[in-house]
Amino acid sequence: MSKVLDELELRKIALLGFGEAGSILGADLAATGCEVTTYDILLDAPATRGAMLEKAQRANVRALDSLSAAVAAADLVICAVTATASAAVAAQAGRVLRPGQIFLDINSVSPATKRSSAQAIEAAGAHYVEAAVMAAVPPQRLMVPMLLGGPRAVALAQALRRLGMSTTALADEVGVASAVKMCRSILIKGLEALSLECLWAARRLGAEKEVLASLHGTFPTLGWEAGLPDYLISRAAEHGRRRAAEMREVALTLEEVGVEPTMALATAARQDALIDAMAARAIDYEQPFSWRALIDALNSGSS
Repeated sequence: MSKVLDELELRKIALLGFGEAGSILGADLAATGCEVTTYDILLDAPATRGAMLEKAQRANVRALDSLSAAVAAADLVICAVTATASAAVAAQAGRVLRPGQIFLDINSVSPATKRSSAQAIEAAGAHYVEAAVMAAVPPQRLMVPMLLGGPRAVALAQALRRLGMSTTALADEVGVASAVKMCRSILIKGLEALSLECLWAARRLGAEKEVLASLHGTFPTLGWEAGLPDYLISRAAEHGRRRAAEMREVALTLEEVGVEPTMALATAARQDALIDAMAARAIDYEQPFSWRALIDALNSGSS
C-alpha cells in the first residue's frame, strides 16, 4: 500500500442516515468536538420527523432538511444508510459534493456496488473511501473496528484514529474491504439464522434444554447456555430486514466470482421470514430481549 504523506484535519462531519450506526457515530464524534450534521429520509415524513429531531438533539447533532444542506460544509461525509439505498444515496451525493470532500461509505454492500458508488463520488472531484464495519456498532460505539479501502484510505484512517476510531487502511483500491465484510457476513448472519431456526424448533418440540446443553458441550466457550442465543436472535429480531438486504448483496458478491450463494440466500429468506412473522402477530422488538419470549409469542396460536 502506498504511503500518503498529507495529514487530514476533520472538523466538520456529516452523517447521511441517522439510524442505529449513524446516530451512535454522530453522538460520539460530536463529543470529540467535531461539528456534526445529519440528514435522514425520516426527517421528510411528518410521522417520524419529530422523533428524529429529538434524537439528533440528544446527540448534539444538527439535523438538516436535505442531503445537500447536510454535506455542504463537511470535510467528511459518512454514509450510513441501508444496503438497498446505498447506491442511490451515493449517486445523489455525487451531484452535490465539492472537490476535496471525502465520502466514507460504511454500508454493507457488494464490492461492485461500492465501485459504482466510487465512480459517482469521484465524478464530482470528491474522494471515495469504503469502510467495512467488522462488528456490531452498539457495544464498541466509536471504537468499532473498520477496514478502509481506496486511494485516501491511509490518510483517512489516520485522521479517524485521532478522533478515537479504530480504523485500519486495508487497500488502495475499492472493493477489497467490502469483500472481507461480505465473506464474513456469510458466517455471522448465517449463524444468527441457524440459531433462530434451531432454537425456534427446539423450544416448540420441548427439547431446548438438551439442545443448548449439547451445543455447550461441543463449543464450551461460546455461551450457548448463557447469553449467546439472546444476542444472536436479537440481531435478527431487531434488524432482520436490513440484514436480509445485506445478505442479498453477499449473494451478488458470490455470483460475481462464480460461487453459488446457497447459504447467503437462505439466510436472507430466514431473516425476512422472522420479520414477516413478527409483523403478522404485531410483535415488536423489545429490550431487555428474550429469545424464549419471542419464540413463545411467535408460537402462540400455531398448531
